[in-house]
Amino acid sequence: MSILANFASPPILFFFLGLLACFLKVDLKIPQPIPKLLSLYLLLAIGFHGGVGLHEAGIDWHVAITLLAAITMAIFVPIYTFYIARTHLNVYDSAAMGATYGSVSAITFITAIAFLDSLGISSGGYMVAALALMESPAIIVGLWLLQKYAPDTDGRYQDTSIWREALLNSSVFLIMGSLVIGLLTGVAGQKELAPFTQGIFKGMLCLFMLDMGLLAARRMSDLRKTGIFLVACGIGIPLINAALGIFISYFLGLSVGDMFLFTVLCAGASYIAVPAALRLAVPEANPGYYLPMALGITFPFNVLVGLPVYLYIIQLIKG
Repeated sequence: MSILANFASPPILFFFLGLLACFLKVDLKIPQPIPKLLSLYLLLAIGFHGGVGLHEAGIDWHVAITLLAAITMAIFVPIYTFYIARTHLNVYDSAAMGATYGSVSAITFITAIAFLDSLGISSGGYMVAALALMESPAIIVGLWLLQKYAPDTDGRYQDTSIWREALLNSSVFLIMGSLVIGLLTGVAGQKELAPFTQGIFKGMLCLFMLDMGLLAARRMSDLRKTGIFLVACGIGIPLINAALGIFISYFLGLSVGDMFLFTVLCAGASYIAVPAALRLAVPEANPGYYLPMALGITFPFNVLVGLPVYLYIIQLIKG
């Protein structure tokens, strides 16, 4: 039932519409800088909503352990992904791939929240904090792997601007700042901003998903020259991470909604924050590998297949 609900969801259907428009060579595009504005809006709205949820639920040891588990996954995934990638790729591309899959996809997470809402399943606001906290560690681990394995004759990996980009990129700053504002203002702030953060949220998400469909379809063509290995990794690594996420979140005793969101965070791949940091930090890495993998394979797979499958498995496990 949840699989059908996901495919009948307006944001998913608009994603399909974007894919179809690109495949049919329809001259449809969202002009710049509107996609950037949509990204900023979605990060602000979901961060604020999470802060309000955190205000109502409070912060206890259970929340703290869950956030620690999320950070641990963001450290572990880049390392094992790096060694898998090294069987076929050079050290720079392997580190970039590790950072990409160790980090998170905010848009997949937002789509997952909309999916839960359509099914009437609740979740804790603190999972937004997990989203923000998982963004930077993967980039840091990727840079550490380069320090360990790549020749750094010019000392570039010691440059503080690179580490600043990893620790304080704009998406992390905005979502954390919005979360803090939601935490401070609580329900009163939510009522004040309800027309903006809730009333138009799904419409803005649909417009963004249309643009994501157009972009994903364009990136898929880049993968034709990379062979089956990267395609297999683009599906296999998220499935491994999702399995780990389900196991860890079940062990932590999370609710169905929180288990699902934790799993989605683990299974995602960054195609916004990490590529922005890698362009500065690792120019030797080929963006024709890690970006099409994240956006052309993993994102569509998670949105169209992964979300309902992960939720179905979690519901079976929780009984």
